[in-house]
Amino acid sequence: MTHLTIENVTKTYFLEGNKIDAVSNITLGINKGEFVSIVGHSGSGKTTLLSIIGGIARPTSGRVVFEGDDLYALDSDRLSGYRCEKIGFMFQFSSLLPVLTAKENILLSVLFKSNGGASDVHEEKAVELLKMVGLGDKINAYPSQLSGGQQRRVAIARAFMNDPELILADEPTGDLDEETEAEMMRFFKSMNAGKNITFIMVTHNSDLAMQTGRRLRMSNGAIAEL
Repeated sequence: MTHLTIENVTKTYFLEGNKIDAVSNITLGINKGEFVSIVGHSGSGKTTLLSIIGGIARPTSGRVVFEGDDLYALDSDRLSGYRCEKIGFMFQFSSLLPVLTAKENILLSVLFKSNGGASDVHEEKAVELLKMVGLGDKINAYPSQLSGGQQRRVAIARAFMNDPELILADEPTGDLDEETEAEMMRFFKSMNAGKNITFIMVTHNSDLAMQTGRRLRMSNGAIAEL
């Protein structure tokens, strides 16, 4: 079943009077439960494409359809609901709030849901996610007490807190050592297979990309199958 359809999507910027197509007339269909990787050089449009799919950056032209809904035809409340309740984001940077513990950083995502409010069930789930990414002993640690790699794993756990249907991961293992990177990739694949979560992962790591079910390459805003 087609989960996500991108139809003739272009995103244009103007820089010092020059027109730049960060994303150039992309058409792409992604099925429910697929694990897709996107590789390409810096500046090829990968992050911009993820932002468009995630409801963050409105395309200049074209449509993004998720489960039958044209995202950019939705009103602001429904688009916000899509971002919060359907999508799990893993950004290039961990972006943890320094005044919150690891558990509290994960619970923060619950507060933005339409029926927001952290319960005992949510707290248990946050703890379980931290254990799943190997941080069961860092539940009450603050970001300043965590290494960069540990902060990254908190951010990874946070992306799954709201039971997303689609994970958008932008270099999710960029600051992890080789062993931890392998552990997180096994975690991603288990969540993909076990919960049928659709994954779209941007990575410079060709070895990681080789482990995904489908590989795409972006170059100058265009995309092609590998």
